[in-house]
Order: sequence, then C-alpha cells, then structure tokens
Amino acid sequence: MISQGRPAPIRLNAYLGGRRRTRVMGILNVTPDSFSGDGLAVGGDVAARVLKQAEAFLADGADILDVGGESTRPGADPVSADVETARVVPVIATLIARFPDAVISIDTCKAEVAARALDAGAAMVNDVWALKADAGMPGLVAARGVPVILMHNRSRRDAVANDPRIGGQYAGAEYGHLLQDVAAELKTLADDAVSAGIDRDQIVLDPGIGFGKSVTQNMALINHLDALSSLGFPLLIGPSRKSFIGQVLGVGPDEREEGTAAALAIGIARGADIVRVHDVRAMARITRMTDAILATLPDGSAAPDGA
Repeated sequence: MISQGRPAPIRLNAYLGGRRRTRVMGILNVTPDSFSGDGLAVGGDVAARVLKQAEAFLADGADILDVGGESTRPGADPVSADVETARVVPVIATLIARFPDAVISIDTCKAEVAARALDAGAAMVNDVWALKADAGMPGLVAARGVPVILMHNRSRRDAVANDPRIGGQYAGAEYGHLLQDVAAELKTLADDAVSAGIDRDQIVLDPGIGFGKSVTQNMALINHLDALSSLGFPLLIGPSRKSFIGQVLGVGPDEREEGTAAALAIGIARGADIVRVHDVRAMARITRMTDAILATLPDGSAAPDGA
C-alpha cells in the first residue's frame, strides 16, 4: 500500500490542457455483474484479465482507466466496503506497477474504498452519488486534493424496469424543467463540495446519463449539454452501451457501439471534456475525429491549439 511519498495530485486544468482534446476514460469493471457483460471479476486470474484489458485500452487511446468494484446497473445488489476494496485495491496496485504513468480513477461512493484505492495509486475519484452517499467522502477528497467527478443521480433502487432484450433501466424522475433542474442540482453539488474544502478547480460534473432519466431525457441532456457549460466546470458524459440506446435502436448491450458513437459525437460537439466508454478503440477514434472536425474554421483552416 502506498502511504508515504504519495505523488502530488493531478491538477485538473493542466491535465485537460484546454478544451480541444477530449479525454477518453476506459471502463474497467472489476465486478461479476456489469450490465454490459464486461465484468472482469468472473473467476480465474482477475488481475491478469484486468492487465490485459488495461494494456489494450492504453494502446487504443485511453487517457484514464476507471476502476470500479460495485455494479451500478439497475437492480444490482449493493456490496460491502470490504468486498469492494478486495476487488479494486489489488487491481489498482497491479496496474500502477505495470503502467506507472497511467491515470487511474476509482469509481466508488464509499470513503473507505476511495482512501484505500488512492493509497494504492488511483489519482481521482468518480462518485455516482456526488459525495452524498458517505459522510466521509467530502473530507477525504478535500484532504487528498485529487480531482473528483460529481454525478447527477435521481435513480431509485425501487424504480427499475426490466426488458428481456434491453435489460434493466432506471425509471425517469419528474423534473419541472430537465436542463434547469439538472443544472441547479449540479451547481448545488459543486457548491457543497467547495464548502467541504474541495478545490473548485478539481471538480468535474457529470449529468448522469441513465440515472433517473427517461429515454428522451437522456437524449436531451446529450443534445443540450452546452447548457451546463455556464456552470464553469469540465463536463463528463457516460452514455456507453446504456439502455436508452437499446430502447431507441431495439438492441441489447452488445450491439450498442454505433448508438454510443452517435451519442459521444453529439456530446463532444456540445462541450464534453471527458467521455467514459467501454469500447475504447472505436470510441477513441470517434473522439479524435470529432475533435478534428470541431477544430476546423469556416475558411477551411485549423483552429489554433487550445482554441
């Protein structure tokens, strides 16, 4: 466990380096029950399986490896901090030993798990409950000074619909005005984080695609993501393989690559700074191509770097 000589935290503004290169976050689900069928904790040598996937992700263009040990799929059973820690900490330590320059995010809502993961070498925290599920999370993130991703989430465990072909999905919540409500709630989450001592410049906001939104609400958030830019924080979107794509196209999780690509291209065009994906090779190419198109000017020239 790394407890002494911990490297200085990543500074988010410097890491993102201006708007025009969207960062790709590759998903490493160290669980047996991922909704998309890519859970890596399914018997055999889990560490070797994760290493192989991580190596491929990095070679294919992933900038961040997002390691999670508890499934957030609709209907998934919660796991204890001990189980989650046992899944992710050895994996993170192994990844850091093999890829010392890799940027690793820990996907958790538990302070104990986040602390152990950061000790093992993770460099940022991705919390689907935006520091609200565990009273210890705000203080931990503030003390460590690491970047944190705060996700908007109105999902409820008792409001899940299941379709034999599409899979589970969280029911959409009621909103007075979707974009205004999500923006206001994200602002409150960010303000609360800053009040807890977290550096404003270390916060990323995620509108929470798939978490307490209907099919059309998910698509509206992607299509109008730029409405959240006024909050002044980098934005992450994670539409990869999610059920709203399955509902629109009538396909299961293993046939949602094209739908994911469309969602990413629109999201990037609307201002996403980080995209969280399962299919890194294809989605990194989509991301690079979208960035390249957006960087061109009306006269046919390329925009200056950082524009």
